[in-house]
Amino acid sequence: MSWGGATFGAMETPSAVGRVIGTEDATPLEFWVGVDRQAYLQLDDVVSLERSDVPGRDPIRMYGVVSQVRARHEGARFDSDVFLIEDGVLPAEVSEAALVTTTRVEPEVFVPPLPGQLVHRASGDDRDRALFVDGMERRLAAGLSRDDEPFWIDVDFLDGTRGAHVNISGVSGVATKTTYATFLLYGLFTSGVLGSEVRNTKALIFNVKGEDLLFLDRANVALEDDQHRRYERLGLSPGPFPSVSILAPPRKGDTNAAPDVSARSDGVRSFFWTIEEFCTQGLLPFLFADAEDDRQQYTMVVHNVARHLEGVSAGGDGAVMLAGRTVRTFRDLVAAIEEMVLDDDGAPGEWAGRAIGTGTVNAFIRRLYGAVDHLSTLIRADVPRSDEQKLDFDGQVTVVDIHNLNDRAQRFVVGVVLREAFRRKEASGTARPLQFVVLDELNKYAPAQGSSPIKEILLDVAERGRSLGIVLIGAQQTASEVERRIVANSAIRVVGRLDAAEAARAEYGFLPAVQRQRSTFIKPGTMIVAQPQLPVPLVVEFPFPAWATRSVEAAAAPPTTGSADDPFEGL
Repeated sequence: MSWGGATFGAMETPSAVGRVIGTEDATPLEFWVGVDRQAYLQLDDVVSLERSDVPGRDPIRMYGVVSQVRARHEGARFDSDVFLIEDGVLPAEVSEAALVTTTRVEPEVFVPPLPGQLVHRASGDDRDRALFVDGMERRLAAGLSRDDEPFWIDVDFLDGTRGAHVNISGVSGVATKTTYATFLLYGLFTSGVLGSEVRNTKALIFNVKGEDLLFLDRANVALEDDQHRRYERLGLSPGPFPSVSILAPPRKGDTNAAPDVSARSDGVRSFFWTIEEFCTQGLLPFLFADAEDDRQQYTMVVHNVARHLEGVSAGGDGAVMLAGRTVRTFRDLVAAIEEMVLDDDGAPGEWAGRAIGTGTVNAFIRRLYGAVDHLSTLIRADVPRSDEQKLDFDGQVTVVDIHNLNDRAQRFVVGVVLREAFRRKEASGTARPLQFVVLDELNKYAPAQGSSPIKEILLDVAERGRSLGIVLIGAQQTASEVERRIVANSAIRVVGRLDAAEAARAEYGFLPAVQRQRSTFIKPGTMIVAQPQLPVPLVVEFPFPAWATRSVEAAAAPPTTGSADDPFEGL
């Protein structure tokens, strides 16, 4: 075989793709490979080579991933020479070369490969060693690489054994962040990687956009045959999630507190909190959970009032006794609070606290009244509440739908539900079984600047969740606008399509320059995945969802998997 006018001589090995070139420096960390004319290398290909001439050492195996490829005319000096070369006037040769970033050296003797050494496309055990798959006792399918080979995540860095949490960044509507999060969950729940623990492992998903996540328990009728093959390549059997419960807020004005969803009428339960729960559980601060509240002095009044509310008397059926009357609606509760924080002459009352000005109290009241229209359906004691309308995480996957809520109501629900999930896990006293939490728009709930009750909970999850067994799968458009400690504590980082300006931010320093550039135009269904063991992030594609992502894709009825009593039978 020949390349660039020269003869390689020893390219009879089918896996050989080229040789280390001598016109560029070769280092233990990266080197260039001249690509043979009868072969090719593309970005993300995995290669290997062996150096056996190091004195006093056994042969050294080097593995790497292609991080850049180039083609050029050898012999040309000017740009216009390309026309002369193509016309046969000027002699030149076309050469292709690939830059390889080293991922592993065995044994760890860090010497450079020598020019002329044969480079092979890694496959089988060689590929597993290059990507550290051979050291993964438990592995989770993360997608298919560019050469249609499975790419795996080490579960030890996901379940808290050596690390925890996943952070996903990407442009809204293009990066498929939530879809990828559910794909990871599907693999965890159906691949057998969790063993017997899968029966009690839970996932809490907040549905913040549309009703796409309300059909996780329905098979996707739009799944094509070629996608079945892709699932099989990853060791997965395509289908819906086996155990799902769906919660939605009550429809406004409905006397029966029916769930406020339009695309689905069956299998959805409504949820709300009684006035008594709101008071005794100290939920008032979650009404003041955005950046604007953090900058105001009335937060002191919030905590003073919350402390007093915790001691109110029950009024029966979820109501409370306050200001001499039974309070059953959120509007009446706000009016009663106003009476307690302001005296008859308009001066700050006992509940407002000491050294609190009238202006501060009035600002608190205005903010509180501003929440009445948005929170009245969620905080109430004017309708009988059945056990089904309590916030219970019955299914293996619980979807809490908040897409129809105002921004302030969304913050309230996210904050209260997160706190409840965190408290339950903390009270269990054991890290097993795991509790996963999937939350999109992380930049809204844990912004880089300021403080709020929700942000404090998310920080607690990020920093202590690993030891408690609660794992955050967070997603956002811009990681640069999320609290740095939350992103930094995520062992697995995933990037979809990024805005060019965002891709240049320091938060994406784990991406090589080429991958930052690629992130600005990768297509939906393609992600860049980074994990601690592998020094180079890898681009993967994940299969089309096997569960319905909208009503037109949903099968008429959920298929049965195992017995009716045990949906995990056979998993």
